[in-house]
Amino acid sequence: MIRGTLLNGFELPNANLVVVTEKDIFGRQKKKTLKVSKDERITHFREINVGDYVVHVQHGIGKYCGVETKEIDGIKRDYLFIQYGGEDRLYVPTDQVGLLQKYIGKEGEIPRLHKIGSSSWTKTKNKVRASVKDIAQELIQLYAKRRQAEGYAFSQDTVWQQEFEDAFPYEETPDQLNAVAEVKADMERPQPMDRLLCGDIGFGKTEVAMRASFKAVMDGKQVAVLVPTTVLAQQHYKTFMERFNNFGPSVEVINRFRSPKEQKEILARVEDGRTDILIGTHAILNAKKVHFKELGLLIVDEEQRFGVAQKEKIKRLSTGIDVLTLSATPIPRTLHMSLAGARDMSIMETAPRERLPVQTYVAEENDGIIRNAIRRELKRGGQVYFVYNRVESIYYMQSRLEALVPEARIRVGHGQMPEAQLERVMVEFYENEFDVLLSTTIIENGLDVANANTMIVFDADKFGLAQLYQMRGRVGRSKKLAYAYLLYKQDKVLTEVAEKRLQAIKEFAELGAGFKIAMRDLEIRGAGNLLGAQQHGHIASVGFEMYCRMLDEAVQELKTGKPVERKADPVVEFKVEAYIDGDYVGNAMHKIEIYQRIAAIKNNDSLNRLVDELIDRFGDPPPPVQNLLTVAKIRNLSRDLGIKRIAEGTQNLEFYFDGEPKCPVENLLEVSKKYGNKVKFDNVHKAMHIDLSIVPRLTMHDFVMDVLGILTGK
Repeated sequence: MIRGTLLNGFELPNANLVVVTEKDIFGRQKKKTLKVSKDERITHFREINVGDYVVHVQHGIGKYCGVETKEIDGIKRDYLFIQYGGEDRLYVPTDQVGLLQKYIGKEGEIPRLHKIGSSSWTKTKNKVRASVKDIAQELIQLYAKRRQAEGYAFSQDTVWQQEFEDAFPYEETPDQLNAVAEVKADMERPQPMDRLLCGDIGFGKTEVAMRASFKAVMDGKQVAVLVPTTVLAQQHYKTFMERFNNFGPSVEVINRFRSPKEQKEILARVEDGRTDILIGTHAILNAKKVHFKELGLLIVDEEQRFGVAQKEKIKRLSTGIDVLTLSATPIPRTLHMSLAGARDMSIMETAPRERLPVQTYVAEENDGIIRNAIRRELKRGGQVYFVYNRVESIYYMQSRLEALVPEARIRVGHGQMPEAQLERVMVEFYENEFDVLLSTTIIENGLDVANANTMIVFDADKFGLAQLYQMRGRVGRSKKLAYAYLLYKQDKVLTEVAEKRLQAIKEFAELGAGFKIAMRDLEIRGAGNLLGAQQHGHIASVGFEMYCRMLDEAVQELKTGKPVERKADPVVEFKVEAYIDGDYVGNAMHKIEIYQRIAAIKNNDSLNRLVDELIDRFGDPPPPVQNLLTVAKIRNLSRDLGIKRIAEGTQNLEFYFDGEPKCPVENLLEVSKKYGNKVKFDNVHKAMHIDLSIVPRLTMHDFVMDVLGILTGK
């Protein structure tokens, strides 16, 4: 018997067999949206590799040296080996992996390793804790200002909204549905929305923005869509027009492709309310010329592409209205503020069906690579982007490419060309009238050509990480496998930062890597300033994640007036082998990732999803892994019952409660009733002791689950 899943049914006429799936009967099914906490989302992006620096909550900064399996008292377990200052070593049990965080400071700066037991780590934490109080005060003021700001509470969805959403021709991803729900909830509140939507290129951010736009228009409000480039404005205009075509809202675009007369007419319609949605570049920030009758929603696409002066204008325009910011790779400051809680954030990390990751190559530039890459794409009927970011010599590069691949039809596009000519080139490339678009970085945002699935970037070492990622996102937008070649000059010695960028873009080739790219950019460039305060030194001394945690605690303390008490997860200590067998998962990085995810699990739904994924990736779990997963389930139940520790001693099985048990007294009495005088209660230490003589050795987990079941009343 073979187990598996079927997307569609099939028929075997010769065998008189017809297989019908649920999809064949019910049609397209909407997936259930799963709520995932911010902590769980961020944990997913914390891959720890051997050699990385880590922060232990109690012991400070050390160097991660790998996972080691050790046998103690005949029981095998996995431990994370951390090297500290001098000869100090720490072996952290994998069920305590939640106490470890990846150190994110500034890449290239090696942090000082702490010595275990010294006071330096405590002093460092106290120093940072004092410094974040000022930042926390500013955040509190920011929260208060947002709460007091009078916004517009949009109405709940209409039947037209549902009809508009049902007309979406693709199946939404769970993350996309979750983002839509979060944006709508924000819009329906009386406080102005300020949400960052972080999702990979092509993962459906624009659809979320269009649903928000439709909701705004249904309440008689106008929408401004602000984009960084003319090309992207045209792309969005085309997308919005197609999507809103049968639903009434009027859409206009204002950019340099419009004549002065056309622009004047469009702005007149915006001012008297005849235009519902206005798409444009920074020209729509011109307060003297652009007047909205009743602006209700501002959508900012790729905020990192705007300058400081433009961002100040955005702030003025967005006062009192809802703001939705879209980004594939938010800049460190934006990411920092979102992770620290100053802005709300939705993350879309699930790839649409049938999307394939872009095959990425980093290499020295040579004619052979360029010729072969172009010819391979042309042979399968595709098109090629060639990014060359120097206008003064771009036509020389065109001649070189024509000599290398004479059969290719090559056209040039750059920002200094006359508007009409540039627009014509872009449209002709979109309509497949030539093969290779040789251009500057103007294609970075907005050009969406499904048939173009090879990209060659010349002098790739001169681009920023987010830029490289954005450009690579122009290919791989269909079902075809796409290729990206990042080339640098022969025999060139790359700077350390450039080398790290190219390595990162190659490393993060999988789908949904935009958030990881942003996190790596945070490492390379440093976290920068938050709310204008110089905090880089403090972030470097404890790591970005620890800094964010301290900031969050300081904010909560100021809000409540009480110190924040962070309760540790329940500790479960049994004398059974519970670890990830090397024969089951051989890759050390995958091991630590799974341990991290198990540690982050807070409910059984998350646990069941992880079990399904493990079976799918590695097969049925062996007994040690099954024990590990059972311990995670026990930890979940213990947390709900207020149990802080379950430990197998020499004579008793100990249940220690954190204060009063979170279960009815009659449930405790039920345990005593079932197991008689083998159960003793210690009211002084808030503990329950069960004589091990009634616990069969091979069914320890089953026994504990039975006791917890009685305590929960199930």
